[in-house]
Amino acid sequence: MPRMAEPAKGFVNDLKDAVTPRAFLLVVAVLLLQLGFITSYVGALHQPKPHQLSIAVVAPPEVAPKLTAALESVPNEAVRASVEPDAETAKARIKDQKIYAAWVFDPAGTQDTLLVAEARGPAASGAAELIVTKVAAAQHRTVEVQDTIPLAAGDGKGLSSFYLVVGWCVGGYLVASILGVSAGARPANTNRATVRLGTLALYSIAAGLGGTLITGPILNALPGSILALTAVGALVVFSVGAVTMALQCLFDIIGIGVAVLIFVVLGNPSAGGVYPPPLLPTFWRAIGEWIPNGAGTSATRSIAYLGSSAMALPLTVLAVWAVLGVAVTYVAAARRPLLGRPTPNRV
Repeated sequence: MPRMAEPAKGFVNDLKDAVTPRAFLLVVAVLLLQLGFITSYVGALHQPKPHQLSIAVVAPPEVAPKLTAALESVPNEAVRASVEPDAETAKARIKDQKIYAAWVFDPAGTQDTLLVAEARGPAASGAAELIVTKVAAAQHRTVEVQDTIPLAAGDGKGLSSFYLVVGWCVGGYLVASILGVSAGARPANTNRATVRLGTLALYSIAAGLGGTLITGPILNALPGSILALTAVGALVVFSVGAVTMALQCLFDIIGIGVAVLIFVVLGNPSAGGVYPPPLLPTFWRAIGEWIPNGAGTSATRSIAYLGSSAMALPLTVLAVWAVLGVAVTYVAAARRPLLGRPTPNRV
């Protein structure tokens, strides 16, 4: 019997050596991150419903109130209706990202026109079409859809800008993670932090240009200024990378998991790529524009299709994330991580 117990005891000892309490906690954290990934993606994308979808009405003064009231009577606050003086103004408002669609009433007949912009998201255009068609039918009218800003031929579902930004974000947190894993989570001093951030900056420029050339001239998937898209791409990569670097300084290897939580679990489904914000549930709609994924998608789409309109907010968001990442990296470089064990500091 003692001989039989020795192998079992040896296995227990090997198990304790192989699975330390730290490793066990990290495995649990990965499980929670995985379940969070599933919850976030399925929760955000499984049942899109319009909420406050901005649709303008272009109609004579005696008709416009009736049509706006009909739109706003759609259940669950699906529509936020407004009035525009004419079709050209409505088209400009769509391009300026003030509204998603416009119902242009024809006083001479029963067939109206619905102005949409596929470039702002096919899902939003489709939702506006369904709503207006149904409301118009109740008024004994029909609707003809007119796409005022069509997608590029190589951007079939309007997802090229989103996937471009996803690629930029992936590169940002991966290169920061690699620098941390290969040379220690925290730079040894502020000079070494400068070296890492400088390396990240050079990588960001290369990644921004490379992604722009692939989706633009090479694949013809996305139009727009190469210089402007490269600049946005570099800012996306740098902001994500700098924050990931800062999180590693604060939390050691756990910081990589926190970065994945922010930029993958929360950032991707809320970015407005698959479904624009008015079609997302409340939580994801609220956070989307404040995370680099959403800000980058908005900026990239605006450059490609919308005349670089409404760029102030996404660029500000990206700049703030970048500045915070740099600042925290410098402040935390000489401190012990808040969580985890100390790591060698070589670079």
